[in-house]
Amino acid sequence: MSFESNPILDKLPTHLKQYIKPQNYEDYSAIDQAVWRYVMRKNVDYLSNVAHKSYVEGLNKTGISIDHIPNMYGMNRILKEIGWAAVAVDGFIPPAAFMEFQAYNVLVIASDIRQLEHIEYTPAPDIIHEGAGHAPIIANPEYAEYLRRFGEIGSKAISSAKDYELYEAVRYLSIIKEAAGTPLVDIEKAEKHIEKLQRNMGEPSEMALIRNLHWWTVEYGLIGTVEEPKIYGAGLLSSIGESAWCMTEKVKKIPYSIETVHTSFDITKPQPQLFVTPDFAYLSQVLEEFANTMSLRKGGLSGVTKLISAKELGTVELSTGLQISGIFSNVISNDGKPVYIQTHGETALSSSKKELVGHSRHDHPKGFGSPVGKLKGINLAIEDMSPRDLKAYNIYEGETVSLEFEGDIKVNGEIITGTRNLMGKIILISFRNCTVTHGKEVLFKPDSGLYHMAVGERVVSAFNGPADLSSFNLVTHEVSSETIKPIKSEARKKLEQYYKQIRDYREGSNTTISRNKVFKEICEKYPNDWLLSIELYELAKNNNDLEFAQQIHSHLETVKLNNPKMGHLIDDGVSLVDGQLVN
Repeated sequence: MSFESNPILDKLPTHLKQYIKPQNYEDYSAIDQAVWRYVMRKNVDYLSNVAHKSYVEGLNKTGISIDHIPNMYGMNRILKEIGWAAVAVDGFIPPAAFMEFQAYNVLVIASDIRQLEHIEYTPAPDIIHEGAGHAPIIANPEYAEYLRRFGEIGSKAISSAKDYELYEAVRYLSIIKEAAGTPLVDIEKAEKHIEKLQRNMGEPSEMALIRNLHWWTVEYGLIGTVEEPKIYGAGLLSSIGESAWCMTEKVKKIPYSIETVHTSFDITKPQPQLFVTPDFAYLSQVLEEFANTMSLRKGGLSGVTKLISAKELGTVELSTGLQISGIFSNVISNDGKPVYIQTHGETALSSSKKELVGHSRHDHPKGFGSPVGKLKGINLAIEDMSPRDLKAYNIYEGETVSLEFEGDIKVNGEIITGTRNLMGKIILISFRNCTVTHGKEVLFKPDSGLYHMAVGERVVSAFNGPADLSSFNLVTHEVSSETIKPIKSEARKKLEQYYKQIRDYREGSNTTISRNKVFKEICEKYPNDWLLSIELYELAKNNNDLEFAQQIHSHLETVKLNNPKMGHLIDDGVSLVDGQLVN
């Protein structure tokens, strides 16, 4: 096992555990720690005034330190007190898996950390975004329940084949953008590929729509009033650039509503508008409103059609509670209703999320097909027939019958037996020597073996994934691209040593370090590095070594002249030390 488990993580299904990786805390360099510390100090200073009150309260509750990158094991010891856990993953994972983790009260944390060069914002998920953005807010019970419920509903959303292609493209872009030395032409090519995909997505899938809701709430949400909003979205909480930008008049503020589901986003650019929810409870209200539009709750012909378009493992649930899980390939309709549904390949049958004995994917290796609906000319559906009714219509063990359904579906064969659910409702009828037809088309022949006919008047639900998670081998994810670990030059390794020396000095583990000597080395060998000089400036001011502090300040002014884009970061770092940071 690549992670330390606990009672919450023990409940995770096996297919989710395939995404978990070790955090490898020792891989964080002293520069990484300095990046974390700078972002957190700046954010806490600024966000204490503009973030929802749950943010600062949550930092304490979840054990997020300002001075140290959080250790996953330490976080879990504290998170379990609020009923949550955290796991490390490698960058982006598929949206359905991400949401399913949330459904189990597990926070997914990309354990890598952004480079110093991307300290303000990175498109790649990193531990600043996840640990400092998501974790504190889940200490709010109302929001935590929203997140869990979102995961529960979102993981059932049906995707399109293009959704996964877009996910792979975004994952690839986030990796090369964060990797040191990636040629600009490669980044531009990846960005254009995403733009092309986004222009040709066609009708947005349920997953695409619910991802919009996720983005404008969990990632980039504001709360309060349009006139005086507060930040709660993790993307804003973790970006020292956008958290300030979003509070300006340049970013339009719009009341949050179900209409937000139709507002797409571009992960590579700052957001031109944001949505404001009056409170966390309203988020759940909108989520349920959207869930009512999903095939999960509506079922019907559209639900089956969406599963066919998805070309992925999904489930159709009938009005009897029988659940058919597989890859759906065909549907025959009549009067706007499905009258026959068909899967291809391995299919499993379940009831109440539990696979029926004798109806695993091994029992239906080539697919499963069945009529849906009422018998022609009979108002009483089979599922509503009493034992006496069934006998009257010859739907009885040992009888050879001809059942004609609405929509010209006919089932002819000898009944072997029926399967009932716990409530006594018949959900499956098995035949031998059976022929199933639609008009003149033969759908099932006697030489194909036993025929199992699902019983159900209506398709009440259609959703992503299997009904019983144990029915299929879901540990099949193959990562198309992995995060790129930089090859460190000798100069970089030496710079990391200087950062570590100053870190050790500040924390008291080695007070013999000559800060003046380190500063001299930085000026001579790393004239463009600014963050270590900020840390040295802080130590000089704290030790009341004002002459040394002035030397460092003068050096930082020179760095600003040579690197204008870093000017505001340097100014903010100095102001943090001087206690003058105002946004």
